[in-house]
Amino acid sequence: MTPTEFEALPLAAPLQRVLRELNYTVPSPIQAQAIPLLLRGRDLLGCAQTGTGKTAGFALPILQALHENPRQVRPRGCRTLVLAPTRELAAQVGKSFTTYGKYVKFRQTLVYGGVGQVPQVNAMRSGVDVLVATPGRLLDLIDQRHIDLSQVEFFVLDEVDRMLDMGFLRDVKRIVSMLPARRQSLFFSATLAPNIVELAHTILREPAHVSITPETTTAENIDQQICFLSKENKRQLLEQLLRAQAAAAHQKLTIVFSRTKHGANKLAKSLCAAGFPADAIHGNKSQAQREKALDRFKKGLTPVLVATDVAARGVDVKDIGLVVNFDLPNEPEAYVHRIGRTARAGAEGRAVSFCSEDELEFLREIEKIIKMPIPRWDDHDWHIETLADQHTRGKTFGRSAPKPSQGGNRGGQRRSYSRGRR
Repeated sequence: MTPTEFEALPLAAPLQRVLRELNYTVPSPIQAQAIPLLLRGRDLLGCAQTGTGKTAGFALPILQALHENPRQVRPRGCRTLVLAPTRELAAQVGKSFTTYGKYVKFRQTLVYGGVGQVPQVNAMRSGVDVLVATPGRLLDLIDQRHIDLSQVEFFVLDEVDRMLDMGFLRDVKRIVSMLPARRQSLFFSATLAPNIVELAHTILREPAHVSITPETTTAENIDQQICFLSKENKRQLLEQLLRAQAAAAHQKLTIVFSRTKHGANKLAKSLCAAGFPADAIHGNKSQAQREKALDRFKKGLTPVLVATDVAARGVDVKDIGLVVNFDLPNEPEAYVHRIGRTARAGAEGRAVSFCSEDELEFLREIEKIIKMPIPRWDDHDWHIETLADQHTRGKTFGRSAPKPSQGGNRGGQRRSYSRGRR
């Protein structure tokens, strides 16, 4: 029977204590299903999006095992390895372990690029209980003989679909080949495409399956909209949206997704020149630059963040009221993750996507995978009706889409996404 309260879970007293302090009473669906399985030592294949509580779902059982079976870790070794696709996500996972393990004696370190390696090397000298890492820097330190994976008891592969999307498949396979055969493995992905399932079968041993939200489901409390316009007019419509956002009674934050790093920098610069404080975040920024930009964004000092896909996951910021997909993605699943930056923790949010002529096929693929048409927003100065009609005549989510009424869904918004260099 699935537990309905955290108190019903067989977690150790130090973990129950911190859960009470955090006012955690009812576990999320993935926590209620995954924690009992993991406490019994099962491998797990989990399908869940960000924001569902999966980090606590795997962190709590691991901390329980570390608490009940303490042992000395050999130099350069680790008992737990959590592999994450981005620095931001790795930092979030590390913070969660610190929070939930407040009353558990354990050692943890983070290993990722964009910062100097010396503190990371020093932290690994005596060994740690929990190592949270991104693939590139982890392999770099392994090659330098600063990290040894032969002692890993718990292996967590988080955001697998994102990992593969970013080109880490070969790195992941190499890391897995270094792990001991006897271990507990956890595999989390927001989508379960055939290549992801194939990879899971090479890593997991008779896994339990937990699927929380269909990978293509979009939050109902996100007001989505699609705008048909030319590339040249995208920036003008974006500025119109930002003016409305700034004039709102309760000013919220905005994330704008750009396809490329250069595009993100250029867009952030032009928005600043137009009077909208903005910063860019992407893979070419150092970790210090990214953390500074995120900190200013969270505090509202820079209320507009222009991001590439590096921020599509791993950025969990409250009060993001608007997501603008300046470019549409050529991988439709990414659309779900981008717009998921708004409407966090039950709040409401808006997601507006721009579609120019060369992005029509991307839009059709998005609507197929989310199994619904994105409401049109025609009530702006740059709407191109012929482009909208061209999309309507195409096939959408398996059948011809009905033509929306002129004027669309005013005030609503819809999502889009773009993929490019990170």
